[in-house]
Amino acid sequence: QVQLVESGGGLVQPGGWLKLSCAASGRIFSSDVMGWFRQAPGKQRELVATITNGGDTNYADSVKGRFSISKDIGENTIDLQMNNLKPEDTAVYYCNLRHTIMDGNYWGQGTQVTVSS
Repeated sequence: QVQLVESGGGLVQPGGWLKLSCAASGRIFSSDVMGWFRQAPGKQRELVATITNGGDTNYADSVKGRFSISKDIGENTIDLQMNNLKPEDTAVYYCNLRHTIMDGNYWGQGTQVTVSS
């Protein structure tokens, strides 16, 4: 089993910034992919960004150039630095860990990000 604990989030004005963090514990492998997804009201959950232990990253087109994902391998934590936030970034953000060598896809409890003036 894997546990994911998120922190960060909150209310910010358009153009502002926020940083989300996620700490993973439990049965973790170096081949796991970690990342962030988000879900806005009335919409499906969507990928925001993912990262591997090797540092390979993947971003949704809507956040490229504004968001940056990073990983502390020793601490099994990932951060999502979100800059130049827009109202359309408002959503519940979920941390995710996916095993690649066996079945396993885990979610954090979610943290609210609201971008509004």
